[in-house]
Amino acid sequence: MGMQAGKNAIDIGIVVKDIEASLAFYVGVLGLNKIGELPLPFGTMHRLGFGDSFVKLVDPKTVPPAGTVGLAKELGFRYLTFQVKNIDEVFAACEKAGAPVEIPKQELMPGVTIAMVRDPDGNVVEFVQRA
Repeated sequence: MGMQAGKNAIDIGIVVKDIEASLAFYVGVLGLNKIGELPLPFGTMHRLGFGDSFVKLVDPKTVPPAGTVGLAKELGFRYLTFQVKNIDEVFAACEKAGAPVEIPKQELMPGVTIAMVRDPDGNVVEFVQRA
């Protein structure tokens, strides 16, 4: 038997090096809503809302070493995707904020436009807009 969804979304937790830089990117640039903070045994979780999903930024008590930066540099979770209706505006805000571009905005296939940037810790963030 497979999983039965408790909600129509998947949440993600991201351990960050600099919580202020990460909040500036995810809240200030991308416009996610900060829902609240929760103390954890190993740090503080900042819960951000996007649709039915949560992006949980974890500010660790002790910062662990970073992984390899880049989309195809190592195995494992490599990018986070946001389905958006305003990719031009979002991508322009990322460029204005100086977010490194992983893949420039482009039409991947008819009716599907994508772009990928890196957050302050080098994690790849993808935006997808479907016509």
